[in-house]
Amino acid sequence: MEFRLLGTIEARNDGTPLDVGPARQRGVLAALLVDVGRVVPTGDLVERVWGPARPRRARPTLYSYLSRLRGVLGDGTALRRSAGGYLLAAEPAAVDVHRFRQLCVRARAAPDELAAVLYAEALELWRGTAFSDLDTPYFNLQRQAADRERHAAELDHGDVLLRLGRHGVLLGDLFARAEAHPLDERVAGQLMLALYRGGRAADALARYRLTRARLREDLGGEPGTALQHLHQRMLAGDPGLAGSGGAMQVPRQLPAPPAVFVGRQRELAEVDRIADAGAAMAVATIGGTGGIGKTTLALHWAHRNVARFPDGQLYVDLRGFDPTDDPVPASVALRGFLEALGVAPSEVPADLASRSALYRSIVAGRRMLVLLDNARTSAQVEPLLPGSAACTVLVTGRWQLAGLVTAAGARPLTLDALPSAEGRELLVHHVGRGRAAQEPEAAAALVAHCAGLPLATSIVAARARIQSALPLAALAEELDDRSARLDALDAGDLNADLRAVFAASYRALDPPLAAAFGLLGAAPGPDIGLPAAAELIGQPVGRTRSALRRLTAAYLLQEHAPGRYRMHDLVHLYAAECCAEDQPDGAVRLARGRLATFYADAAVAADRVLAPQRTPIAANPGGPAIALDAMPWFAAEHQVLLAIHRAAAEDGRHAEVWRLAWALDTFQWRRALLAERVAMLEVALPATGALGNRGAVALNHRLLGRAYVPLGRHEPALHHLHLAAAGYAAAGDPDGQAQTQLNLALAWEHVGDDRQALTHAEENLRIRTTLSNPAREAEALNAVGWYHARVAQHDAADGYCRRALALCREHGFLETEAYTRDSLGYIARHRGRPAEALRHYGRALELRRMLGDTYQEGDTLTHLGEVYEELGRPKDAAAAWRAALALYEEQGRTREAAVVRHRSATPAGDARGGIVAE
Repeated sequence: MEFRLLGTIEARNDGTPLDVGPARQRGVLAALLVDVGRVVPTGDLVERVWGPARPRRARPTLYSYLSRLRGVLGDGTALRRSAGGYLLAAEPAAVDVHRFRQLCVRARAAPDELAAVLYAEALELWRGTAFSDLDTPYFNLQRQAADRERHAAELDHGDVLLRLGRHGVLLGDLFARAEAHPLDERVAGQLMLALYRGGRAADALARYRLTRARLREDLGGEPGTALQHLHQRMLAGDPGLAGSGGAMQVPRQLPAPPAVFVGRQRELAEVDRIADAGAAMAVATIGGTGGIGKTTLALHWAHRNVARFPDGQLYVDLRGFDPTDDPVPASVALRGFLEALGVAPSEVPADLASRSALYRSIVAGRRMLVLLDNARTSAQVEPLLPGSAACTVLVTGRWQLAGLVTAAGARPLTLDALPSAEGRELLVHHVGRGRAAQEPEAAAALVAHCAGLPLATSIVAARARIQSALPLAALAEELDDRSARLDALDAGDLNADLRAVFAASYRALDPPLAAAFGLLGAAPGPDIGLPAAAELIGQPVGRTRSALRRLTAAYLLQEHAPGRYRMHDLVHLYAAECCAEDQPDGAVRLARGRLATFYADAAVAADRVLAPQRTPIAANPGGPAIALDAMPWFAAEHQVLLAIHRAAAEDGRHAEVWRLAWALDTFQWRRALLAERVAMLEVALPATGALGNRGAVALNHRLLGRAYVPLGRHEPALHHLHLAAAGYAAAGDPDGQAQTQLNLALAWEHVGDDRQALTHAEENLRIRTTLSNPAREAEALNAVGWYHARVAQHDAADGYCRRALALCREHGFLETEAYTRDSLGYIARHRGRPAEALRHYGRALELRRMLGDTYQEGDTLTHLGEVYEELGRPKDAAAAWRAALALYEEQGRTREAAVVRHRSATPAGDARGGIVAE
């Protein structure tokens, strides 16, 4: 099967033409062939085929065309739906436009004799104007791009033939090309040289005068330096023009394109926008950490856009972070550029300024690409900037080149890790689809361990290819060990050793910055905020901010949110290694201790904002102050706090282990993080024992017992609550005894024994009336009222709850008011007063949203739905249930979700939610 786009749209099977349908259907085929082997999203297909003139039923029409094309193409080509779009699976060489590009790439890297054959084969694929029977904005752009590529190939072919001395066969084409492109100086130069070598020097000089006149008339300028130089050599009768040395030098220095390239469509489009930005010279700085794919992106874009730059492409590896050599001085790079542009070695100026000036003069007005790879500093790059609006410059490096942004108007582009889907696609390209399909779980694990770093994926794939008998699962198991993961990402070569790549960036840091980098690697958790980083590093906030900014500039750190910083997973592993090797053990332990204390102090302070009525534990009076937005603070820091808690347990920091577990209890309850809550309290139990604080041990048992309750773990809940009761009794702590009674009431309620629950609630209230604590008394009154309601004693229940509500409103106890409103709503419903119930539940919902209590918010929405249904408001009921269901599913509360989803026949009054969980 072969496809033709370089003319009318055609398909042939074994040389036999196929009827691929009307123009729109041919457009669908062409739109898929442009990205052959890749998924084209359905929306993009519609846009490509119809543009702004899309019909109302564009998608059904598209599906009809696709179905017909499947029938026409048969089994020889796979046209299938995949990942939100459609894919036409065929070899790129089967599509003439892709074969044309492949041949041109091969020709540019081949010796002249072979290049002449390859260019001729490529140009013979053209049958007229590309996409000639399609007329939409998309295909118009494709046609223009293809025409530019054809013109570039014709010019390159002309240079090859001139070097081979075949000027005679070129003349006819060159005259036609010169008439079609009268202002193209490269065409003019080729025609002049062909005429001169054919013994027609006068015609060659006349062609120069004609070209000069046209340039003056149309552009108001003179010919470029290269054409003027050729003219002067002809006037002087330079004998070098008789051989192969007289052609204008058109450098083609780009290394080969990357063998595999996936994703990065947004970044490629951004480079397109930079290159098309306007009259000024386009400069794009492509930055990112080592191994992220900067050079790969730059080379892929350069080869894909080579037709934009018919006057040549310059390339130099500046070795800014080379593991074995020093950076390339700008003067050395300029010598290479000048010689590639035709300047004799003896004519290259000695000093940097003169070399830079000559370089800018030669490339002035020429449409060229300059790719400056692996730059280290702006000073290294600035002399290599051409200064011509016709040129585009790509600079890659591991340091933010702010000087280029300010001085040259460079547009920075930072590469991040590949998304997991693109990471998998890269792995599959390397190891083969069949091998990846045989071990899908291992392939997924490899992708996860490489964390979207293209170099890491390529190293793993290289090892898999070299050791072809080694199962992918064995590699995945090796990478699963975090302590040895960087060892596994070493394929035995400096360019295939991730640790060596990172080391080049690390060695560029001064000692204080290197120390900060290492300590950040030793910090637990996925990211860190500025105040915490200052505690870790042991520096004032201002100096820490400066260090973090410099590490961000070196692409070793990311400020992914204002004031929050993170490392790529593999960079984090390397930083931890550096810390272990370069920092004294005592310094690291002190730093981790400062961080644990900081977070424990901050979490305790934040919890006091969330739940001021809680029985306090010892806090650091000099600790950090947390503003009133404590819930967002906990949400931002939660994963870090979990990691700090684990690290504090490993380091034997018992006080911080206990204080963190206590401090996160309220937040984790309100956000339905029930498993995490239990896990922290279980880890804290031996820590409180080690502290020798009997009160802390009893409180830990009480909190842990209460945390087991909503998870349905009744036996361990009662066990720990009874241990708490015994501990409080032995310590003579009536406050702890009362709260344990409240928690016992909750435990019995969850197993359906409301009368036993009422007994414990009444004992809690009895003790509370002897203590002077209005917040806890309001909580106790509501609990007794709730359990009276649960046993259908609604008048008594109403009295207790209204007393609780009065205390809440007098003192501003918002959380207890929310629970009390919930109880009063329940009571009103069961007394046949749905409108009153609606008011109470509505106020409870307001309070829970204000407090960020999403766990109880779901229950309140469920109750509201039931009341709406009783009031004959089915739409409002459905809306409340939908919102409740979304919360239940997010929190993993399958039982509650099932009740709402199926509108269970279980009486709505059986739903829980009337007492404070604390």
